[in-house]
Amino acid sequence: MNTLKKTLKIASLLLAACTLSQCSPKQTEHIKNVYEPTWESLAKHNSEPEWFKDAKLGIYFHWGVYSVPAYSSEWYPAWMYYTNLKEGQWGADVHDYHVKTYGADFNYHDFIPMFKAEHFDAARWADLFQKAGAKFAGLVAEHHDGFAMWDSEINPWNAAAMGPKRDITGELLSELKKRGMKTITTFHHARNLQRYANDSNHWANSGNVGWNSHYAYDPNGITSTKDEKLKYLYGNIPADEFYDRWLGQVDEVVDKYAPDMIWFDSWLDMIPEKYRKEMVAHDFNTAVSRGQEPIVFHKQEDLPNSVSLVDIEQGGKTNIPKKYWLTDITISDGSWCYTKGLKYKKADLIIRNMIDVWSKKGVVLLNVSPMANGIIPQEQQDVLMTIGKWINKHEEAVYNTRVHSIFGYGIAEFEKGHFGGQSATMKYTKDDVRFTKSKDGNTLYVYLLGLPDPNTEIGLEHVFETNPNQEIKRVSVVGSGVELKWSVTGNQLMVTTPGADDMDEIATVIKVEFI
Repeated sequence: MNTLKKTLKIASLLLAACTLSQCSPKQTEHIKNVYEPTWESLAKHNSEPEWFKDAKLGIYFHWGVYSVPAYSSEWYPAWMYYTNLKEGQWGADVHDYHVKTYGADFNYHDFIPMFKAEHFDAARWADLFQKAGAKFAGLVAEHHDGFAMWDSEINPWNAAAMGPKRDITGELLSELKKRGMKTITTFHHARNLQRYANDSNHWANSGNVGWNSHYAYDPNGITSTKDEKLKYLYGNIPADEFYDRWLGQVDEVVDKYAPDMIWFDSWLDMIPEKYRKEMVAHDFNTAVSRGQEPIVFHKQEDLPNSVSLVDIEQGGKTNIPKKYWLTDITISDGSWCYTKGLKYKKADLIIRNMIDVWSKKGVVLLNVSPMANGIIPQEQQDVLMTIGKWINKHEEAVYNTRVHSIFGYGIAEFEKGHFGGQSATMKYTKDDVRFTKSKDGNTLYVYLLGLPDPNTEIGLEHVFETNPNQEIKRVSVVGSGVELKWSVTGNQLMVTTPGADDMDEIATVIKVEFI
């Protein structure tokens, strides 16, 4: 029996004994059971720690076996098995492309040896993320495809055992922590269970997508395999065993790598509630025992808002909500993972939309797309460096700030987001204004989302929204420090802009200091 088969056999035996309460191989003896696995108990945890409110920006990445074909999107492993999707439907061209490029007998797991990550350098990546202005960073720990990016004792299909043969998660999080950055791991593997074996209306040849499972079920193909090792990758195991493994993998990452945040993609609601409660309780208890202030993120209504913070994919809130929130957005205009010919958003578009998020109690999680060989394309690095340069120039108006009584005003045309709220690619100009303020409330930061006309008097509204009698001490431009001539007319603060060189074409920030 070869090494891989031995590993899988051992894993299979361990899983047979795996129960809901003990699935992680490295349980921590000193864990304090502060929280019980009930929503009532878990709601006592502070899901909005100060460090998160201060952070504003995090970076993560979609990178894995699906990066090898570099075609269509990170959903390539799903679409490659659908044979009769309608022309124009998302993923409809992938099957034919795959057969033409790799052959009909080339399956998804055959890409794994090609995922070498030979140029991956965790230290360089951590440096890049920090220079881009991120206060936290991490990675997709496991996507829908079921391939784990850490050294797992539960999931034999992992990056330490095959492919790169490196503990990607361990290396990266270690480097991030050396730099004093918080860490995040994201989990998408709730879709990995095969749920359509008895539903021929959603099989691979049906023309209908089975959205609740990743791999299109083919009773005569690899996606229905019962092979001792392949069944774990393609999700062909009993549901109860899958849920134990699902929980075990999350617990394993929490135990081994101590992320400050764990984040869950849609379909978390497909996991039975008792497992979700156990997951959150284990994370909270383990992290608190380590002295951390952990956060869990969910989409839609997959976890109670009393326990977890909501994430809005590729979008944002339209007003200031009661609780803080997260938005995950792409640096690209297309796929979340690297694909050939991938186009990228301009830095000014990303920055202006981030400012809008910050003005509404939001925090941004920006996704980058490394190539399979472990190189982050230069075009993406350039965008990150532009973001970092802008943030560094305006640092005092970004980190450690809080929302004003109103997020702002302007003329930008509303664009609806695909997953609720507004789009993450709103087109803002100098006529759009956003606010944040210092924690003590003595300084108001006014963002003009573009380059104002130089040497021109402009009126700023809502400056005195909190206290109409508040007196101004000084008005200046953040970054250049140039003081501005100002006066108050009615409810407006009138300021005279300086020359263009003393402002910023991406977004100019005016600092209003109160007595």
